[in-house]
Amino acid sequence: MERMSPQDAMFLHVEDARNAMHIGGVSVFEGPAPRYGDLLRAVAAKLPAVPRYRQKARMVPLGLGRPVWVDDPDFQLLYHVRQTALPGPGGRDQLRNLAGRIFGQTLDRNKPLWETWLVEGLEQGRWALVSKVHHAMVDGIAATDLLSVLLDTTPDPGPVVPSPWAPDPEPSGLWLVGDAVVDSVVSPLARLRGLPGLARLPFRAGTSVADLLRLTATLRPWTARSAGSLNGPIGVHRRWSWADVDLADVKNIREALGGTVNDVVLATVTRGFRDLLLARGEDLEGTVVRTLVPVSVRAESERGTFNNRVAAFLANLPVGISDPVDRLADVREQMEVLKESGQAMAGDALTRLTGYAPPTLLALGARLMTRTPQRIVQTAVTNVPGPRIPLYMLGTRLLYSYPYIPLMGSVRISVGIFSYGGLLAYGITGDYDSVTDIDVLRAGIEAGAVELLAAAGHPSRPGRARRRAPSRQAVARRKRPAAARR
Repeated sequence: MERMSPQDAMFLHVEDARNAMHIGGVSVFEGPAPRYGDLLRAVAAKLPAVPRYRQKARMVPLGLGRPVWVDDPDFQLLYHVRQTALPGPGGRDQLRNLAGRIFGQTLDRNKPLWETWLVEGLEQGRWALVSKVHHAMVDGIAATDLLSVLLDTTPDPGPVVPSPWAPDPEPSGLWLVGDAVVDSVVSPLARLRGLPGLARLPFRAGTSVADLLRLTATLRPWTARSAGSLNGPIGVHRRWSWADVDLADVKNIREALGGTVNDVVLATVTRGFRDLLLARGEDLEGTVVRTLVPVSVRAESERGTFNNRVAAFLANLPVGISDPVDRLADVREQMEVLKESGQAMAGDALTRLTGYAPPTLLALGARLMTRTPQRIVQTAVTNVPGPRIPLYMLGTRLLYSYPYIPLMGSVRISVGIFSYGGLLAYGITGDYDSVTDIDVLRAGIEAGAVELLAAAGHPSRPGRARRRAPSRQAVARRKRPAAARR
């Protein structure tokens, strides 16, 4: 048994039918699709490396303590690994629609909080995995670690034999209450010893009054006028789409115009929101889109753990600026100030301080956060670097993988970015009822990359091919003697 961290518990407490708090993705592989039984055996062989996948969340009676992770005595892999197929022609629209329906459904809270769907019937003989896992289990960085566990780095990894597993006995409700009472006495004492260090966490050694003023100044731009249609009530269903940008193009833009890869990514998302809001008839003069930019605060010693260790910057996407180079410069300047301000570390300290709050108040505060209308935050944009080497599943190459980021409260759109195989894959989540124009945002993101590339002196070439890892057949051909390849 393991007690959830305050941040993990928050993701569980805020969830309801309209706030499904799972992250996920759509991964497309070259064909042919594996047999369902082969996929089951492959996943079963990897489960010992991710023990949380056989655990479920248990709430403590009367809310006397934070929820705990316990082994599921009724764990059944067939429930979590599912099989379906696309209707013809099996193209991108069909896959996006299927993924949107799957992502819009909450996970069963009585079982381990994850699902993986084997999807057959894609065009060109391809197949896909649609996966989702509750945010209480992993953050974006930890999810990348899981991906590296579940996939292989070679087309022929060799057989892996599943190891026997027996669940630990599930604790009774009375035992959970007793353990929570003990934890309420012991844990605060342990946390109090670390409180002075935690209080100093946002402030690095040598922090001056000027540094504190700089941190405060990062919040001043949030007085700017924000777009009006990006916040409001959300429903239970989701629209989901994706955009593609070549990573080599982004690096060319960065080298010519300055900034980081993440700055360029935010600039392309800014163009997407600008197009969306202009299409909706909004006046963008002096307008910004306020966004959370999550960042990992996971220490190197914490890699391999599956709890959440994320904080966030609060940035403004300058949709009121028409010139693409000026938009990028504005984003770059903001991010430089935010990184120097220590804002993310301050946010991490505040999150960790929630560990001192009574569990009932923590749950109440989390629910209040999602049920109170707000226009402070209008979207979230998270960029997670993926593996730089080709990945395979059951001998077939992973072509590309698009992330899914949930919606929460009154935020109607979120954007996740995942890099793999020379491609930046943008996954765009929208509320089904209020974001019927999600493809305007998608097209705007891709157009944002094209215009920045032109400004950098590298005009986009028609029919630009995706960078991709060599296929298994290509690897085999390269190993053959030259005479045999003729």
